[in-house]
Amino acid sequence: QVQLVESGGGLVQAGESLRLSCAASGRTFSNYVMGWFRQAPGKERDFVAAISSSGGSTNYADSVKGRFTISRDNGKNTVYLQMNSLEPEDTAVYYCNKNPPITSYWGQGTQVTVSS
Repeated sequence: QVQLVESGGGLVQAGESLRLSCAASGRTFSNYVMGWFRQAPGKERDFVAAISSSGGSTNYADSVKGRFTISRDNGKNTVYLQMNSLEPEDTAVYYCNKNPPITSYWGQGTQVTVSS
């Protein structure tokens, strides 16, 4: 079983940046492809970004490409999401999980609110 704890969210203005962190328990973290996902009010949870187990390969949703960067530190069992040039449309609760996600692994998420 893996437990995932997201942090780093907050309230920012459009154009500003945030860095999210996801700390994972479990000895097999480094074997997993990991992803970030987000859920805006009244909408489904959507894919944002993913990173391979080694960190050598990444992919992004079109809406965040060029603005967000996913990375990981397997020594710290942590995956990050650097978010630059934030837009009001990025407002959501952000979650990390394996990619594809496993239902039982969803954590509480971290709220990101971007004001215009």
